[in-house]
Amino acid sequence: MFISPAYAQAAGGGQGGFDIMALLPLILIFIVFYFLLIRPQQKRMKEHRQMVENLRRGDRVVTGGGIVGQVTKIVSDTEAQVEIAEGVRVRVVKSNVQQVLSKSQPAEGEQGGGGDKQAANDAGDTGKGVMSKLLGGGRGDDKSS
Repeated sequence: MFISPAYAQAAGGGQGGFDIMALLPLILIFIVFYFLLIRPQQKRMKEHRQMVENLRRGDRVVTGGGIVGQVTKIVSDTEAQVEIAEGVRVRVVKSNVQQVLSKSQPAEGEQGGGGDKQAANDAGDTGKGVMSKLLGGGRGDDKSS
């Protein structure tokens, strides 16, 4: 008697069309995920793929298991032989190489020359130390100037 019966009311005349404001938060979340997660990961994958393709004999590498070694032979497109200790060589999947510590110099016939370059500590240039070479040390007949 004190409680009045509740009757269902008709819907209050809401819009029956498409509401873009309902999708706006989802679109913004996707944009943030793309720029913070997806795009950097794709860039990292592309750099790793490029590093694996440029792997060659003489490179010092770190494998996925943390083993440091030197590439002694490229067996196939997917495998490389790595020397991890003197006389100990293992075959690794090239995609398992995580990092290249130092690149080797290309062989003479590998990239069309470049044999005129000389190392800074080469003994062929006596009387001139490494610091003198780096600072341009006093000789007037240098080929580089």
